[in-house]
Amino acid sequence: MHNTKLPFTIEKRGDHICGRFSAMASPCEILVDSTDTNLAKKLTKMAYTETKRIENKYSRYQNNNLMFQINQSNNRPVAIDAETAKLLTFADTCYQISDGLFDITSGVLRKVWKFDGSDNLPKQEQVTALLPFLGWQRVKYTSESITLPVGFELDFGGIGKEYAVDCVAKTCQKIAAQVSVLVNFGGDIQVTQARKDHPYWQVGIEDPSNTSGGIAMVNIASGGLATSGDANRYLLKNGVRYGHVLNPKTGYPIQQAPRSVTVAAQQCIQSGLLATLALLQGQNAEHFLQQQNCKHWCFW
Repeated sequence: MHNTKLPFTIEKRGDHICGRFSAMASPCEILVDSTDTNLAKKLTKMAYTETKRIENKYSRYQNNNLMFQINQSNNRPVAIDAETAKLLTFADTCYQISDGLFDITSGVLRKVWKFDGSDNLPKQEQVTALLPFLGWQRVKYTSESITLPVGFELDFGGIGKEYAVDCVAKTCQKIAAQVSVLVNFGGDIQVTQARKDHPYWQVGIEDPSNTSGGIAMVNIASGGLATSGDANRYLLKNGVRYGHVLNPKTGYPIQQAPRSVTVAAQQCIQSGLLATLALLQGQNAEHFLQQQNCKHWCFW
């Protein structure tokens, strides 16, 4: 009999159970407001399977998936399914409401920008050479196919993880309708409903500007929470910090933006969009979030 190691772990924590695995380059966890180990295993296994399905379909780091086919298509139409069409429509909405700042074709800039904490900035001519290969408005898509101009690439990195969180949370709600579940993928969170004996889960938001490791505690009964910032992905040269959120119109990082923005909304994907859109506003981030009338935390 083979002792096959499970791709996830289960750990009891007093009145709830935590299931853990790794996916989408992030630590992923499912907190289940129950002491039923079998239920926690079932939910965690589903979460792992669904997350890997999404990652394997849309990761730009794989060379045998749908995203690879799209990015190598060179102006030839590629057939897509309903799920992909829905994500593209959401990306189009992001592009429209951000006045072109949220652009899923801007991932091509990663060819020259490597946010590894070093001082290695690309040369101006390297950035300029890539700008002709950006511009969502030049991509053609329908509910059944997508056509990318030669040299273009798509990158769902700005919405993929949050989308996976919401998908997992929805399925958790179907499987365990009476149980509160918190889905947390690297700080992108969705809570299905209020807990049974406590009204909320408590989540910590790190303040990246606080060198002593300061954390703001947030109580969340249901809904989404997402953070965007440069805590882990940045460059530093001559005292200037360059965060990983790039302006597709210039090819350079947004300037004078907060170090971190966290937003609460009904769905994780909405939270993530608002947090990223806020960063793209630079020094006007807080004003933008106030206009959206959403609960938020900005750290400068």
